[in-house]
Amino acid sequence: MDEEKAEAKRRPGKKSKAPSSRDVEHSGFVGAQADLEPSIGPDGELYEHEVTVEGEPTPIEEKLETGEELTPDPTAAAFFDVDNTLIQGASILLLARGLARHKFFTTRDVATMIWQQAKFRVSGRESMSDVASGREKALSFVKGRAVREVEELSTAIFDESIADRFWPGTKALAQMHIDAGQQVWLVTATPVELANVIAERLGLTGALGTVAEREDGVYTGRMVGDILHGSGKAHAVKELARTKGLDLSKCYAYSDSSNDLPMLSLVAHPVAVNPDTALRDAARENGWQIKDYRTMRRAAKIGLQGTAVAAAAGGAVAVWKRRS
Repeated sequence: MDEEKAEAKRRPGKKSKAPSSRDVEHSGFVGAQADLEPSIGPDGELYEHEVTVEGEPTPIEEKLETGEELTPDPTAAAFFDVDNTLIQGASILLLARGLARHKFFTTRDVATMIWQQAKFRVSGRESMSDVASGREKALSFVKGRAVREVEELSTAIFDESIADRFWPGTKALAQMHIDAGQQVWLVTATPVELANVIAERLGLTGALGTVAEREDGVYTGRMVGDILHGSGKAHAVKELARTKGLDLSKCYAYSDSSNDLPMLSLVAHPVAVNPDTALRDAARENGWQIKDYRTMRRAAKIGLQGTAVAAAAGGAVAVWKRRS
């Protein structure tokens, strides 16, 4: 019966039973929302993150809610997209800006990447020609450069520009799977050097990213395999499942983009996080859970000292909304 339910969730067009409407406020909710800490806004006010959730809890969340003991399962895993799912913004752009600051290449090159990212923001979809062009340009930048140099710069850029850009709710979801004894993998088009740093800092199992060929510690300017984008991610997850002995009927996937529908459709428990319009529509059609962490509300005015205490205590309030 469990296998039938898992298969039903994977089949496109299969609608699940609509949940009843209810709003439940959790203060210090133990589970996937526990990391939603208050933040100081640009106006100096304290803001509370507000999470909107549509759909039924995933199996792991149901167990947490009922207090059922979680048994580690080496055949279960969670796959996380990075850009706008785990971190705010595009990791490749943050990496490019950082490399420019470190004189790795010019700010004009970064401007080209910004333009391509802006087109994606407006259209909601990446052009494959832009993806291919960006790939070739990126490889031309690293050709002849030492791998160690890029790895060291990736670590520095993470600390400078990325460490404080995580969506707290998504970060908590990853930790939820780690605490449950499951593997957690990043699956991203960003260079694997940066993806590995992110995974290592979060204590994840590992990362699948775009791989530039290297010989004798130097980049050749060629790519190993294809860029991890769209169907490329699904193929990479299938191969990882084969080599690691993972059971996709027990696995989860999280993404913000309709480009990742192939990966999301591959697992039993797909979740749309901060979804674009097309992914939100697909998630509703298929009965997938939707989590949106992009809104914040102003909290009651308190002094900076009180703010620090509140943040340290982790006393954020997450609003759990299920819409029928």
